Amino acid sequence: MMDIALYALAALLIVGGLAGAVLPSLPGIPMIFGGIWLVAAVDDYRHLGLWWLLIIGTLGAVGVIVDFVASTLGAKRVGASNLALWGASLGTLVGMFFGIPGLLFGPFLGALCGELASGTSVLRSAHVGVGTWLGLLFGTLIKLVLSFVMVGLFGLAMLLG
Repeated sequence: MMDIALYALAALLIVGGLAGAVLPSLPGIPMIFGGIWLVAAVDDYRHLGLWWLLIIGTLGAVGVIVDFVASTLGAKRVGASNLALWGASLGTLVGMFFGIPGLLFGPFLGALCGELASGTSVLRSAHVGVGTWLGLLFGTLIKLVLSFVMVGLFGLAMLLG
């Protein structure tokens, strides 16, 4: 009976993690990895051994890193100032408290305000804001793809093991 409850918890972690791949308020990739590891532990690592977990964990680490640096790289790519980079980070943080609209527009508005504060024109500041937003969107897409690859490798390991 306890195994069933643990498998159900693992399934909730994995499904919640997939949602978290697009909702930055949830730690999607760590939730997915936690669910996969929980299944492996309950299964006594018969289907998912060390190598599977290392491969899936490495993909997860790459996803987390991409998530942290994507909007910054988008801003840097368009030549953002340091204030714009700080603004994008602050906008992302503050945006988390305003749901989906805050998460979508927070980094853009933060980068825009930071670039304006550095004395740049409104048009140039908007360009930096869009670059930041595109970086965030690209990072979310990569994170989503890596999340599905992690789940796919988990399924493959269960089938082959």
